[in-house]
Amino acid sequence: MIPISKPVITDDEIKAVVDVLKSGIIASGPKVKEFEENLKNFFNIGNVIATANGTCALHSALFGFDIKKGDKVLTTPFTFIATANSILHCGAEPVFADIDENTFNIDPYSIEEVLKKDKIKKIKAIIVVHLYGRVCNMPAILNIAKKYDLLLIEDAAQAHGAKLNGQLAGTFGDAAAFSLYATKNITTAEGGFVAVNNDKAALKIRSFINHGQENVYFHTMLGYNYRMTDIEAAIGIVQLKKLNEFNEKRRKNAMKVKDILKKYDWLIIPEDNENEYNIYHQFTIRVKKDLRDNLLKSLNESGIGAKIFYPIPIHKQPVYKKFIKQKISLPVAERVSKEVISLPVHPLLEENYFSLLKEVFDKFSRSI
Repeated sequence: MIPISKPVITDDEIKAVVDVLKSGIIASGPKVKEFEENLKNFFNIGNVIATANGTCALHSALFGFDIKKGDKVLTTPFTFIATANSILHCGAEPVFADIDENTFNIDPYSIEEVLKKDKIKKIKAIIVVHLYGRVCNMPAILNIAKKYDLLLIEDAAQAHGAKLNGQLAGTFGDAAAFSLYATKNITTAEGGFVAVNNDKAALKIRSFINHGQENVYFHTMLGYNYRMTDIEAAIGIVQLKKLNEFNEKRRKNAMKVKDILKKYDWLIIPEDNENEYNIYHQFTIRVKKDLRDNLLKSLNESGIGAKIFYPIPIHKQPVYKKFIKQKISLPVAERVSKEVISLPVHPLLEENYFSLLKEVFDKFSRSI
């Protein structure tokens, strides 16, 4: 099976881990600090706080800006559930806006429609998700955040190195949360980080991820153990140096896949704008005419590990029945979730994948 994703682990990463193991400092230590500094330089941002994973990063970012019980946070329903769960972890209530069917990202028009209905003004923040490696319409969203005086958090878990108008994902809003899970464009196995310019929020976040500790054994708040280890950071230091190379390889693979699929009128394939740098965390197509499930079966049976991200919007998840207090309709997200398939474009693909992909799509097209 050709997997949907595969981490690029070489002797460089292995040596870095072995060096940490031999050092005897394997928990959070100097390598974490080095990794944070490297990330600060990469993003040209004031503070980076490494965390245990991307969900911890999101939770910490919200906490750092005082999101709490009684607040509402507006976000997208079409993403991994961790985005909305982080809101619940703060005691706040998630509110959902619909998505743009072309980009799969949250729709600024829908954001404003939801905000206009917020008569009691409890929406305090927006979490945007740069889904599949493509930056949201940040100029429009920044204008909305300013107009309504809202905190703006970027969930950039899938957007390491993605750009809009030359600006990196994770540098538009008040803070950004990244994941470094094994499937991401760079990885530390697990892991994540918060990027933030606000020094006061950064201090609060750094204390929060370390049991609320301000100084050694001096705790001023209730916190968590959300720390990254030096083992993970050592991998991250190596991976960050390779990020641009990995992203370019993904983009080249995506162009090859586009060239194969462009002739099928029953597909909608992603199209980039000139001002975008899409890093294709996932290459996601839409399949018309209720053909999605049969196509997925054909791909998987042929040895291509295509997957669906995400088959059920968050507001339709069973666990969210008790958290959503009013009936909502998000027709675009609900429709798109029934049409999407993601295809492998990761850096380790070999040429035989592209010939197999063409063969499978040609055969499937003849059968419909």
